[in-house]
Amino acid sequence: MPRTVLVLGGGTAGNALTVLLRRDGHLVDLVEAKPDWNASAGSGITLQGNALRVLRDVGVLDDVLRDGFPFNDLGILDPAGTVLAVQPGVSFGGDDLPATVGMRRPRLQQILIDAVRASGATVRLGLTATGFDQHDDGVGVTFSDGTRQRYDLVVGADGLNSATRRLIGIDDVPVPTGMAIWRAPVPRPSGVEHTQMIYGGACFIAGCCPTGPDTAYAYLVERNRDRATIAPSTYADEMLALAKDYGGPWPEIQEALTDPELVNYTWFDRLLVDGPWHRGRVVLVGDAAHACPPTLAQGAAMSLEDSQVLAELLAAHDVWDDAVLTEYRARRYERVRTVVDASVQLGQWLLDGVRDADVPGLMGRTMAVLAGRP
Repeated sequence: MPRTVLVLGGGTAGNALTVLLRRDGHLVDLVEAKPDWNASAGSGITLQGNALRVLRDVGVLDDVLRDGFPFNDLGILDPAGTVLAVQPGVSFGGDDLPATVGMRRPRLQQILIDAVRASGATVRLGLTATGFDQHDDGVGVTFSDGTRQRYDLVVGADGLNSATRRLIGIDDVPVPTGMAIWRAPVPRPSGVEHTQMIYGGACFIAGCCPTGPDTAYAYLVERNRDRATIAPSTYADEMLALAKDYGGPWPEIQEALTDPELVNYTWFDRLLVDGPWHRGRVVLVGDAAHACPPTLAQGAAMSLEDSQVLAELLAAHDVWDDAVLTEYRARRYERVRTVVDASVQLGQWLLDGVRDADVPGLMGRTMAVLAGRP
């Protein structure tokens, strides 16, 4: 008899999990708070090999490779734009996958939305869960429209500021790391065939990642500021002011920074739920359980791996009890902790101006972990 699962949150982790659970024959309701399913949110995303491996399992890899921009190298430039080094990438997904794919985040979201729709899952938009009534064999859920439904399992995939996390009494909250990032979608500058990063100058990092044949996203990382002091109408001007002295691809990028509504400003946060990731039959995945700065570009990959591991464990066990959900967290915790800690440490070294930091050592240790099984 198929079991019933409620997935709260229709982002990368929730969408992927929904497709995987439907493939295993479960009856899945996906509930997303945003009426538009976040179909147009974000500028760009960097997907490394371990993320691509999960997307292949979900069945959308061909679409991602077609609509994104696969590459294998990373370019390091000085603030004037001179190439200092081109480092070969490492594919954590296997030799048959590119090391990295850059793509427009709205396009990835639409690919996953289409996969959810095709899976036959029930989708309810503009809705949230407001309460859980836990039982040994399931969860009664009350929704914001006053309706109630019972499920065998509820999965909170509702992001960094997860309401599910709060509702089940997990008190961990995101903590700012001291950095912030400006992002904007732009036309792909000439000669940008892989991510190009500049360290130093007006910002800690000035980067550009191709997201398609004609598109890219540009980003600038600086010390965080009080967001209340920055009017959204000035976002393009703020990003231009920070970018004005950079060379390389940045003169072309600057020409495209004209619309403040296309510029996003976000603080970096750290989150890692140290205790159990579940209460009863409600369990967390993705940013609801852990989140880190994008200094390693592993946020989406960690969330996708959560979904894959949880789906595997649910498929392998006839009884969905505390032991299964505890095993899920045990499979994930050390790997996620390594990524979260390394991502934060890389940023902290920049904040502290440490010039002799053991970046190669930290990267090597982190890559060794990522090369293993999720």
